[in-house]
Amino acid sequence: MEDKVKVILLGSGFSMFGMRARIALEEKGIKYEYMEQDLTNKSPLLLEMNPIHKKIPVLIHHGRPIYESLIIVEYIDTVWGSNAPLLPSDPYQRAQARFWADFIVQKVYHASRRIWTTDGDKKEVAKKEFFESLKQLEEVLGDKPYFGGDTFGFVDVALIPFYCWFYTYETFGGFKVEAECPKLISWAKRCMQKESVSKTVADEKEVYESVLDYKKKFVLS
Repeated sequence: MEDKVKVILLGSGFSMFGMRARIALEEKGIKYEYMEQDLTNKSPLLLEMNPIHKKIPVLIHHGRPIYESLIIVEYIDTVWGSNAPLLPSDPYQRAQARFWADFIVQKVYHASRRIWTTDGDKKEVAKKEFFESLKQLEEVLGDKPYFGGDTFGFVDVALIPFYCWFYTYETFGGFKVEAECPKLISWAKRCMQKESVSKTVADEKEVYESVLDYKKKFVLS
């Protein structure tokens, strides 16, 4: 007898990585159960489903767990490939999409995190690396509506959750992303017009408040 719920997503509301998985599911029109996780008090289900890293997101499909946001998005795209494909069919273009999605993690994420967790010279270096990465992404975007061309795709899913964090980076970093990367902000606003994105991406002020709470509890205490 099949489970009534075939797809379960374990996530955390302000995690850009969890948002990636939710956007992919919404974009495909897949019915799923979302289970919010308290990362300061991890649930038995999360520990059971991801015993190695004990992190979100975790996609559970027919009782089997899949880890890591980009792997989850690609899994979703493969299993439900006929509807709203996210990765290109051309092997070279697929490889390029995977590269730039990984670039977002390796460059944008790590630099952006240091903007609100460090001070002084370290913060200035992080800001420089952050904008260098965003400008490289602007070059890749070019004049296309989306990174996937005319259609919303894999790299778009990988990057758009960071948009709700921009306010936090700007507040801690003393800058405006739009002043440096206007094309990227135009792209983000275009993505936000999609229901799969608008219903998933967190409120920027709530993200900022959660970061303040985090810093009070774990950085300043």
